[in-house]
Amino acid sequence: MPNKSIYKRLKMNKVQDIILTDDDLDLLNSKLGLRSLFKSKKIDLEKTLAEVKYEIQLREQQAELVKLQTWAIENRKKIVIIFEGRDAAGKGGAIRRMSAYINPRYYRIVALNKPTEDEEGQWYFQRYVNKLPKPGKIVFFDRSWYNRAVVEPVNQFCTQEQYERFMSQVNDFEKMIIASDTYLIKFYFSITKEEQQKRFDDIRKSNLKRWKLSAVDEKAQGLWDEYTRYKKVMLEETDTAYAPWVIIEANRKTEARLFAMNHILNTIPYK
Repeated sequence: MPNKSIYKRLKMNKVQDIILTDDDLDLLNSKLGLRSLFKSKKIDLEKTLAEVKYEIQLREQQAELVKLQTWAIENRKKIVIIFEGRDAAGKGGAIRRMSAYINPRYYRIVALNKPTEDEEGQWYFQRYVNKLPKPGKIVFFDRSWYNRAVVEPVNQFCTQEQYERFMSQVNDFEKMIIASDTYLIKFYFSITKEEQQKRFDDIRKSNLKRWKLSAVDEKAQGLWDEYTRYKKVMLEETDTAYAPWVIIEANRKTEARLFAMNHILNTIPYK
């Protein structure tokens, strides 16, 4: 039986007719459940239960990531995790959840802009080599060297020659990273065109998030097919046995985050 607070709230609202198990009631009576249940005037039990279950799973996996980082520090392991995907695919949100509780002195989030004039004259990978982790540290790449595989050619930030040179070198580059005793995980967050448009609209409506939309983002819907063409080539030609792509269906942000975190925990032998 729900406690008095929940019971009163249920009576005050016309809630959907769903069967609640004892476990469901325990979740609703928990601190997380009460906070979720009372944060809005209209009750949605299914949504509340889904939110609470997600938060519980998220906290469990965040605790495991703390253990993973401790293992990496103690054993001087280097970890690189790449997040690729279309604009508004949820890469940044996933990184924020993963890094929420780990020691900030031993990880770094890297999100580079397009190459500067000086960097244009360097070997393309040099700017990324300088960002690779030292022993005991983790680097999250919010977009990576794969900018040159998709974003740059689509938006004409690089020449065809530069693109082809990158594609001919990237697999060997990653092989060298792994050979240097580094764990390399590559995520591609995949969303539909409709979901991207919905997220763009939500960002435009928010005074707190509007800054996230760049000039490149504004053109993303019109260039959808071009992005798709280059994305397919990237995934086909750079999916190797030693550095495979992990493609995550990311229309549901919560599920995508949990999947990515679970993959990391199951891939790196920290236990």
